[in-house]
Amino acid sequence: MLPPPPRQPPPQARAARGAVSLQRAFLRGPLGVLRLLQLLAGAAFWITIASSRYQGPVHFALFVSVLFWLLTLALYFLTLLGKQELVPVLGSRWLVVNVAHDLLAAALYGAAMGIMIGQTQSHSYCNLKDYQMSCAYHAFLAAAVCGGLCLGLYLLSALYGGCRHCQGEREVA
Repeated sequence: MLPPPPRQPPPQARAARGAVSLQRAFLRGPLGVLRLLQLLAGAAFWITIASSRYQGPVHFALFVSVLFWLLTLALYFLTLLGKQELVPVLGSRWLVVNVAHDLLAAALYGAAMGIMIGQTQSHSYCNLKDYQMSCAYHAFLAAAVCGGLCLGLYLLSALYGGCRHCQGEREVA
């Protein structure tokens, strides 16, 4: 005799568990807008660095920018699609995870910006009017500005998330 087939949940329960719903409140809210700006500024930062000739500590700045660009992209889409429960252990504390991510990103973008400022100063000799050789001064200067913008955006995002957490909110959107 064959065992009975396993019981299937009703179609409504299956649809609710696997459904992807666009979180329009997050998309239009301050944190959604900040995440998009972080993605744009972060992409400008690492593209600016990657398009120049770099060496030494600039590798760390490039690593920081690419790492947090990818992490921010993942946080953005998980929140936008309402799928933060897919993240083991941390999905139930999504607002705190976002604030911790923003604080860590701000700290490391601060270090990356410091590196880029140092590189800009060390290449200031080629900012002369008649200097003919190729020089990464302008790229490093642009990257330092983008790094400062990223730092400010992540700090603003952390401040907003921290205020929401102190008000007793548990959700990002």
